[in-house]
Amino acid sequence: MKNQNVFKAALALLLLAFGPGLVAQDAGFIYGKITTAEGDTYEGPLRWGKEEVYWTDMFNASKEDNDNIDYLSREDLRALERYYYERHDRDWGDRFVSWFGHGWSNGRRYYGNDYLHQFSCQFGEIRSLKLSGRNWVYVELRNGDRFEVKGEGYNDVGTNVKVIDKEVGEMEVRWSRIERIDFMDTPKKLDEKFGEPLYGTVETYQGIFTGYVQWDHDERVSTDRLDGDTRDGDLSIAFGRIKSIESDGNSSFVVLNSGREFNLRGSNDVNSGNRGIIVSSVKYGRVDIPWREFKKVTFEKAKEPMISFAAFKSQKALKGTVNTTTGDTHSGKIVYDLDEAFDYEVLQGADDEIEYIIPFRLIKSVIPKSYKRSIVELKSGEKLELGDRQDVSDRNTGILVFDNDSEDDPTYVLWKDIDKVTFN
Repeated sequence: MKNQNVFKAALALLLLAFGPGLVAQDAGFIYGKITTAEGDTYEGPLRWGKEEVYWTDMFNASKEDNDNIDYLSREDLRALERYYYERHDRDWGDRFVSWFGHGWSNGRRYYGNDYLHQFSCQFGEIRSLKLSGRNWVYVELRNGDRFEVKGEGYNDVGTNVKVIDKEVGEMEVRWSRIERIDFMDTPKKLDEKFGEPLYGTVETYQGIFTGYVQWDHDERVSTDRLDGDTRDGDLSIAFGRIKSIESDGNSSFVVLNSGREFNLRGSNDVNSGNRGIIVSSVKYGRVDIPWREFKKVTFEKAKEPMISFAAFKSQKALKGTVNTTTGDTHSGKIVYDLDEAFDYEVLQGADDEIEYIIPFRLIKSVIPKSYKRSIVELKSGEKLELGDRQDVSDRNTGILVFDNDSEDDPTYVLWKDIDKVTFN
C-alpha cells in the first residue's frame, strides 16, 4: 500500500509539473532534423547508436570550465582545498603549494583537483547540438543557454546517430558528417519507429522498481535483441517476445510471451558481464541496478505515460534555503556542489550498489547525515538514504547561495557546514 501511495503521489506531481507533456508513447521518442556538413537534411525519430531513443534518456558529456569557481574568495578556495584534500587523505602540503603557486584558471587547477563535473541532462532539455570538433559540441538548451561540452569519457559525443527519415527510411549518419542536430516536437503518431518501449517490474535484493526498462544499459525497445547460448545453439530473441528474465547465477532463465522457456548463458546480456538494468520512472528519475542486485524483470503494458518534448519547456534555476550547522540561514538561487544550478540537472547517489540519478526538480531536500551519506527527500514524500557519490558525500565541493537572488557576491558554504538544503 505504501508503494502504491508513493507512486500515486509521484504521478500526481508529474502531472502537475508536466501537464500536457504527458502523452501517448510515440511522442516520447526523440525526434529531430540532422543537417550534414554538405547541407543535406534528414528528419524523423532519432537514436544515438544502439542506445538513447527517448526524451527522458540522458545526454552525458564533460564540462570544460566551471565559472562558479570565480565566485569563491581566496579564503574560500583555501578552505575548500584544505577540507577536500584532508578528507580524502591526499598530500595536502603539495596540493596547497601547487594551488598557491599556480592559481586557478577558468575554474581549473593546473595541478590537483579541477572541480569540473559531468554534464548530464535529459534529451528533452536540449534545443540543438552543433558540432565544434570531432569530440566537441555546442549544446543549446530550451531556455536559450548555450555552452560547449567535451565527449571525453562519454559516447554521446562521437557516436553515429540513426534517423528514420520520412522519405528514405532508416539511415545511420556518421558523427563526422553531422553539422548540427535540431530537436523538435514528435508527431503524436509515428509511421515508423525503432520499436515499442520496454516497460516492466524489476525485482532486486533491495526492493521492487517499476518503469521503463533499459537492459544492459543498451536495449530499451521491443526490436532490440537478447543474445545468449543454449545447449542446442545460439539464440537472439527480440525483447518484444519476452515475458520475463530471471537471474540464475551466471546465466538467465527466460520465459517468452508464448510460455516457452530457455536457460541462456555465454553472453553479457544474460550473465555477470551485464552492465546493469536501468529503470526510469516518475518516482525517482532513473535507477541503475547492477547484475549482482538483480533478481527478475517481468515485462508488461506501460502503466505510466511517456514525457514529450513539450514537457521540457520550463528550465528553472535552483532556488531554496541552506541551513548551516551554526544556525545561519541563506535563501535564494543555489549552485549545488559548485556545479548544478538548474532543476533539469541531476543528483547522483547510491543505496549500497543501486545508483539513483534524480533530477533536482523531483527533490525537496538534502540532509547530510555523515561524511559518506545523506537523506534525500523527494517531493513525493519518499526519503532515500544515499551515499558513495560526490553529490551526497564529503566529496561534495559545497554550495553557493545567491541571497535574495542577487546576481553577485554569493555566500559559500562548505559541505561540512551544511545542516540541510531545502529546494523551493
